[in-house]
Amino acid sequence: MSQYKDLTKSELEKLQEALLVKYDSIKAKGLALDMSRGKPGNEQLDLSMGLYDVLEPNDYKGADGVDCRNYGGPDGIPEIRQIFADILEVDDTELIIGGNSSLTLMYESLMAQKLSSQNQQKRKFLCPSPGYDRHFAITEYLGYEMIPIKMTLNGPDMAEIEEYAKDPLVAGVWCVPKFSNPQGVVYTDETIRKFAKLKPAAADFRIIWDNAYCIHAFDGETPKILNLLEECKRVGNYDLPLMYTSFSKVTFPGAAVAAMAASPANVAKIRKHLSYQLICQDKMNQLRHARLFKNADGVYEHMKKHAEILKPRFEAVLSALTGLDEKGIGAWFAPKGGYFVSFDAMPGTATKIVKLCAEAGVITTPAGAAFPYGNDPLDRNIRIAPTFPSSEQLKQAMELFCVAVELVSVQKLLEN
Repeated sequence: MSQYKDLTKSELEKLQEALLVKYDSIKAKGLALDMSRGKPGNEQLDLSMGLYDVLEPNDYKGADGVDCRNYGGPDGIPEIRQIFADILEVDDTELIIGGNSSLTLMYESLMAQKLSSQNQQKRKFLCPSPGYDRHFAITEYLGYEMIPIKMTLNGPDMAEIEEYAKDPLVAGVWCVPKFSNPQGVVYTDETIRKFAKLKPAAADFRIIWDNAYCIHAFDGETPKILNLLEECKRVGNYDLPLMYTSFSKVTFPGAAVAAMAASPANVAKIRKHLSYQLICQDKMNQLRHARLFKNADGVYEHMKKHAEILKPRFEAVLSALTGLDEKGIGAWFAPKGGYFVSFDAMPGTATKIVKLCAEAGVITTPAGAAFPYGNDPLDRNIRIAPTFPSSEQLKQAMELFCVAVELVSVQKLLEN
């Protein structure tokens, strides 16, 4: 198969005509599909309907005897603490139980850092890119200057991070270590050890370790990665990391349970910060989750059912993309877990591809969203979220997406 860049002008013009006809025929279908966010599909949500009736009328006390209907128990019930301690492989003293969202815990962690910072100059934050747009939104909102860090197949470029960390104005770094958002990269042991050995100039520098997808493998066994908190403790950097996870994509995103793991000193600091906002989290919701799963093994069994639903969806996306690389107009990483496929089009084409998809009824994540300030310097990266549409909708959406990629690529080559 010839790469498009090797075609003659006449061949490109004929191809453009055929693609325009194909695009217009898809557009005429009047699609209305949303692939903009990594939301669980209905089949996944149905797996957790047991949360509604898992509690009997008189079942409202945790293992420690606390009445979960009332105030009290700010640290969470013992059962849910044990589940998260086992999943994150941490000690109970290293754990905070949050509300439904780990993103809230991350936001409050950075707020606590800002409030206690002795440095009143504008601080900076390291942002591996492509990365999670909501991480970048928090950072920008709180007034940090964002510094893009190149992502590799081993994790963030550690040479860049080590160099930037010498600046006392750099306050931290965002990380999604397992099935990174959006590429699906799993950090290597070497990368994690380098994180653990960082010697940042700022005393309050923190590694925000968002382990959102730590149990979200859909193709094979969940890869085992080093425990950053344990590694940091071993090398004398115990206070460096703040680790997070949640059940947001395990049960119901708007009614889940989140957790944070850190050194006892960091736990005490964040607990104090949170104590001014609330007296306790939703213990009844914690109890429902504890009863539904019983233990960490119950969570893992639940996630196997998620994998059965998700694997065919990702296979459909990757199958649809097949051939674009041979034509020289697309590249991507095939993830084995997480919630996204990160697609790199020809430089200078992502914005127009997203626009064409939207005009034909398929909404994707905005081009550049996976970069700080929404600015992809090469205008090539597009995040594909396959989980929410039905299988038939996903097939239609990917047909349109691939036609849009081809059409815009041909138009780009004709302009040159």
